[in-house]
Amino acid sequence: MSTIRSYKKTFAGIAIAAVAALPLAACSSSDSAGSSSSASESKTSIAKPVARINALSGEDTAVALDAGFTDALTSLGLTPGVVGDGALEDGSLVFPITGGNVTYFKPGTAKPYVIGQIQHEGSGFSLTAGDTKVEITNLNVDPGASRVYGDVSVNGKTAASSAFIFQLRGATLKPLQTEGDTAILEGTKVYVSPVAASLLNDTFKTDAVTDQLLVGVAKITVNTTPAS
Repeated sequence: MSTIRSYKKTFAGIAIAAVAALPLAACSSSDSAGSSSSASESKTSIAKPVARINALSGEDTAVALDAGFTDALTSLGLTPGVVGDGALEDGSLVFPITGGNVTYFKPGTAKPYVIGQIQHEGSGFSLTAGDTKVEITNLNVDPGASRVYGDVSVNGKTAASSAFIFQLRGATLKPLQTEGDTAILEGTKVYVSPVAASLLNDTFKTDAVTDQLLVGVAKITVNTTPAS
């Protein structure tokens, strides 16, 4: 029994360490071209993982909306909303985590040193202007690439699947907090991606949306107990 308890304690510690690194990957350089990119991929492929969580088991990702973003929506005549299990609470968009996986390498042995995905199936947000409604759902965070992907529909018809929606920048990340069986990381900035900016501009007939538009600041709360 003591061995089992020790194992569980060790695994929980590894899980927290892995989760702690998620937004930190957004600080790493993942956009180098040519030989640097190939070298990074090679380094990741031969490095030995410190920990691997094959199934994330819940909690949520919240994005506290920046005033500049909400002001931009107002100036464009866009009304935000939520889809499915998404929520808009106290100025934050909240999406439940439904699954995913994380592999964590010792920093310096692999680049990026966190790979995997954080899934938010069945939830999302919408932007509406007149008779046009854009829904962005099933968000999937890729910490290694510092990107968030999602499915896009316009008036109920699929416009793009697994499109590059947001880019992440983690230089403002706060220290890890733990509360019970959860790990909390807050501070990663979320920006509109070039792909999403182009799609929104085309859909709403504007040129005001750019990839410099700050959406808000992310707060990721993850259950450190692995899914059964």
